[in-house]
Amino acid sequence: MKKRYIFYLVLALGLAYLVYYRITENKKIEGGGPGGAGPGKGGKGKGGAPLNVDGIIAATSDFSSNIDITGSIEANEAVTLRSEVAGLVTGIYFKEGSNVSKGAALVKINDRDIQAQLREVITRQNLSASNENRAKQLLAKGAISQEEYDTSLAELQALKSQVQLIRAQLAKTTIIAPFSGKVGLRNISMGEYITPNTTIANLLSTNPVKINFSIPEKYVSQLKSNSDISFNIDGSNKTFSGKVFAIEPGINQTTRTLQIKALAQNASGELLPGSFAKVKLSLSTIKDAILIPTEAVIPVLKGKVVYISKNGKAQQMPVETGTRTADKILVLSGLNVGDTVLTTGAMALKPDADVKVKIAKK
Repeated sequence: MKKRYIFYLVLALGLAYLVYYRITENKKIEGGGPGGAGPGKGGKGKGGAPLNVDGIIAATSDFSSNIDITGSIEANEAVTLRSEVAGLVTGIYFKEGSNVSKGAALVKINDRDIQAQLREVITRQNLSASNENRAKQLLAKGAISQEEYDTSLAELQALKSQVQLIRAQLAKTTIIAPFSGKVGLRNISMGEYITPNTTIANLLSTNPVKINFSIPEKYVSQLKSNSDISFNIDGSNKTFSGKVFAIEPGINQTTRTLQIKALAQNASGELLPGSFAKVKLSLSTIKDAILIPTEAVIPVLKGKVVYISKNGKAQQMPVETGTRTADKILVLSGLNVGDTVLTTGAMALKPDADVKVKIAKK
């Protein structure tokens, strides 16, 4: 038992010594060694030399900001062709994948029964028109009353309305192209019985095409009307261009984004509806903007800060930033023109540390 207690005692003393040694070494490191002050306490680096860092002089310039977002390509116009009436298909006048013009007949539905109804009503209308004409002549001679004439006139008007109704039904048996475009694969055959729920084919107008995308809410104030966009699609190295033509009047409360549509010419037919697009949107140009390297900005608990050099010492400055590019970031507030912004050594810097700044060439 005594050996066990002795072993535990030796182990505890050893752990205590290790903890004491580590604390002592840490204090030496933080203090820059015995009798010296380290950079963390406003002192200098090893040997009393200031910390060598790189920096830039804050200056203004015109900044044309761009943002990269994702979007999708849509047809300028798209419709699923269906029949308004049920019946047998007696004619198909388009080829799959071909271009059709607005107003062109695409499909014909059997209309023999409607044609017969129309001929019957037209015959009755002609007879009623003759009766109405005779009644008018008799009314002029006083042979019949006004009431009798009004009855014959009402019958004629009713038959004219029936003719118009039947002609409208007859027109529904011919399916025409509502706009010019390319018709897709057909889903019907000659002699097939179709209903209003039957999908005949898809018709798309693809020149121009629409580019549908959304931007974050914070960029809304920089968006200008008729903004230019450029975009790329998978499978092609070509860069396409377009122009914004429509903007949703309100922010989407779920995604906090603003939906936008742009038009792009597609005479070659390379842009297919449904394709994924990588979009670069040009925003408004900001005059006298201050841009600094991205690596100079340090995220902290309450926002973002940068280090600047004043009288050879590092000072921490809180900043508000905006649009970010590939290597720079827009500073909205916190910096003044002429400030020396430190771009390296951010992890080693402490407030009031001595620094020697090497200014980068423009």
